[in-house]
Amino acid sequence: MFQNQVPLLPGESIQTTVKDVMYICPFSGLVNGTLTITDYKLYFTSVEKESFILDVNLGVISRLETISVANQGQNTKGLELVCKDMRSPRFAYKTEESHPDVVNVLTKHAFPLSHNLSLFAYLYKEQFPVDGWKVYDPMAEYRRQGLPNESWTISKINSTYELCDTYPSILVIPTNITDEDIKRVAVFRAKHRIPVLSWIHPESQATIVRCSQPLVGPSDRRCKEDERFLQIIMDANAQSHKLTIFDARQSSVADTNKAKDGGYESESFYSNVELNFLEIPNIHVMRESLRKMKDVVYPTIDEAHWHSNIDQTHWLEYIRLLLAGAAKIADKLESGKTSVVVHCSDGWDRTAQLSSLAMLMLDSYYRTLRGFQVLVEKEWISFGHRFAARVGHGDENHANSERSPLFVQFMDCVWQMTRQFPAAFEFNELFLITVLDHLYSCLFGTFLYNSEKERAAKQDVQTSSVSLWSYINSQPEDFTNPFYVDYEHHVLCPLVSSRHLELWSSYYARWNPRMRPQVPVHQTLKDLLILRAELQRRVEELQREATSHSLSSSSEHSPSHTHTTGTPLHSAV
Repeated sequence: MFQNQVPLLPGESIQTTVKDVMYICPFSGLVNGTLTITDYKLYFTSVEKESFILDVNLGVISRLETISVANQGQNTKGLELVCKDMRSPRFAYKTEESHPDVVNVLTKHAFPLSHNLSLFAYLYKEQFPVDGWKVYDPMAEYRRQGLPNESWTISKINSTYELCDTYPSILVIPTNITDEDIKRVAVFRAKHRIPVLSWIHPESQATIVRCSQPLVGPSDRRCKEDERFLQIIMDANAQSHKLTIFDARQSSVADTNKAKDGGYESESFYSNVELNFLEIPNIHVMRESLRKMKDVVYPTIDEAHWHSNIDQTHWLEYIRLLLAGAAKIADKLESGKTSVVVHCSDGWDRTAQLSSLAMLMLDSYYRTLRGFQVLVEKEWISFGHRFAARVGHGDENHANSERSPLFVQFMDCVWQMTRQFPAAFEFNELFLITVLDHLYSCLFGTFLYNSEKERAAKQDVQTSSVSLWSYINSQPEDFTNPFYVDYEHHVLCPLVSSRHLELWSSYYARWNPRMRPQVPVHQTLKDLLILRAELQRRVEELQREATSHSLSSSSEHSPSHTHTTGTPLHSAV
């Protein structure tokens, strides 16, 4: 739908239009045009350059800053939109009494929750042929993993979120532990986040179990039910008589947490347990690292110091730590056939990063377009990663120390893996970038709120908003990797040294025209998908011809055309 040449989504409405606005472009100077603000986006069109359009969804705005504008006469205001996705567009406009103030309109709709308004996800009325809310069914996913079995049961002890209000309602726990013991373990674990199964190895039965830190405190408190719980987890895997705990935190920070009533498992009290610290810094360090990265890539790039400036952000070093930690977890299960417990402090940030990355390395299902959606729904959304707190949807309190780009980091790690294994993932880079764009956009209900309990209680997200997966799965060809080969049962072992990692420029630096690829990559990939489909059809035709020839005559035609589907494209990778 278009209104005055502004494309509108179903449910979107124009709030104000301002003419004679200058876009202060850091690459091509001042651009004169018209600024339209809707309840979903800011839309700027140039009056001089026919094709120049700037489209910024309001959910991506972190804060609004007034700036000084030189040589534009009196009554001219400058405005900078500091965004969460590494850009900060600037505008200059004349203030007129007849116009509503641009800053007020923007503030109201960029931060609706701070102004008693609904997020746009509840106004969006698009209908898709596929229902993305049906992508993740926990019972079906656990059945796919071969659960329940004699050692593990699917429990509804948290069905009303009374045991743990940040966990999902359906949990997988050991069979031979009583509800009373589980309740005692919950009291001993931070935020009541008890050890629960995330993934089980189909052959060895080694498991990835996630939880929060134990509340041992400075006096080394013990909980015999917790110690027995971990013993049962170890015993459920007959292949190994050890249990490895990966604590994501820096050991010095874990000691500080212990002094404040948190802590970690003592190898003296937990028999046959090996404790490893992965030395990954906290959410505040990650937030600062990405802020430094933004300064490096936007608005201008210092060519002479590009590599050293990137290095000083430490962003890639933190990506390396995450990938290295996940690879250790995957290796412990795959090669060591040993069950693993993963936690950080509360078990909803670094724990989600590590468990989901390890599962991506171990299980080829999660590397499909649909399986990756299940992974995100399961390990991030249902297990209570605090998306509302970390992203700040609709909230103008940009300085809140709870904000942190943990999910962006995870997606960066996934991208690094797709670079090293270009045929192992069914989805392409556009898929990863689209998911990140809608992490912020508030167009879909997928990433809203902090927990499953909140999603059910606030406004039932599933009945009142659209799932991001509805959009993705209605046009899967846009997000499909033409080089994909189903490496079923293959475990990925990414190289995690710094020399094998690179900056994801096509995401972080995409607003700089000088950093864009010379050739439009996504169109090329779509062309390759079409070519692949043509080749597959041709192969099938030749196979049919060869079969009919062999039936009607002697077998002089050797079936030389019966290559496996898609091989010509894959073999070049």
